[in-house]
Amino acid sequence: MRKIKVLVVDDSSFVRKALLRIFDADPELEVVGVAGSGKEAVEKALFYSPDVITLDIHMPGMDGLETLKIIMAEHPTPVLMLSQFTKQGAELTLKALELGAVDFVDKSSTGMMDFFDLSREILSKLKSIAGSKPLKISAPLNVLPSASSGGLIDVVAIGASTGGPLALQMVLKKFPGDIRFAILVVQHMPEGFTGPFARRLDSLCEIQVKEAEEGDPVRPGISFVAPAGLHMTIERKRREEPGTLGRIRLVEKPHDTVHRPSVDLLFQSVAEQYRHRSLGVLLTGMGSDGMLGMKAIKEAGGATIAQDEATSAIFGMPRVAILNNVVDEVLPVTSIAEEILRKA
Repeated sequence: MRKIKVLVVDDSSFVRKALLRIFDADPELEVVGVAGSGKEAVEKALFYSPDVITLDIHMPGMDGLETLKIIMAEHPTPVLMLSQFTKQGAELTLKALELGAVDFVDKSSTGMMDFFDLSREILSKLKSIAGSKPLKISAPLNVLPSASSGGLIDVVAIGASTGGPLALQMVLKKFPGDIRFAILVVQHMPEGFTGPFARRLDSLCEIQVKEAEEGDPVRPGISFVAPAGLHMTIERKRREEPGTLGRIRLVEKPHDTVHRPSVDLLFQSVAEQYRHRSLGVLLTGMGSDGMLGMKAIKEAGGATIAQDEATSAIFGMPRVAILNNVVDEVLPVTSIAEEILRKA
């Protein structure tokens, strides 16, 4: 098999050397270039045409975001951002994902001297996004006109992983503020990033978006993002407050799921509580999380939608659900909001 061509971009000589050692030890990878600045990165991206680029956000001169903009404009390439979890670092990482970066690794999750502890995560993500299709928002996302929906859907549950932050923005930003259903979101992300992610979406959308908290009342017009490290489920009582569709429950168990939060657990809870008045959506992402949950929603009489391959950064989660015949419709990400409103 042809080796995956990698371009390493980082202003830290330590990080560049560490990444070189990690990549050189893997027979599937070939480092075709190393750059210590944004200007050098753009030049080498055009010259070497790598399959994937690792890119640091913080660099002197032309920073990672400006470098990313130019690469996406002149030679779109899958990019894995190397981020640091600080308030500013999280916000810059989310901006990078909007500009077309496919995924990121939080390199501050371990000390610099233990950088090699991240090698498994870096290698896994690097290989998974190589050959993917970086997408970016090339035109304004207009809010859809308000329409008196049929009131057929109480809750829309959305699951996403790699490539999901941008896909979610492209869906949620289209909803008018007066929608008559609630939205529950699981986006696979490291701890510390889901809060800034929800706040950024809230600043961009007409609907309210917030990171879910224990006991939050589920109400129409609000999108709740499950916090990293906790599963999100729904509890309903026989008598709820007017306008309340249930309450958020955040739990650590089960511990044996591949991801926490789990898309499957959210979808299964939504299927149990809302039955035929539920709608499940699977967006871009690696793996199979969400397939069993989509099956539960479909069997309960709810509707199911999956993002298509052409607009998915990683056609993993949607593909598995489609192959298992638990998807009603396969749509480009640009059409999903319209279809949700039509069904609702």
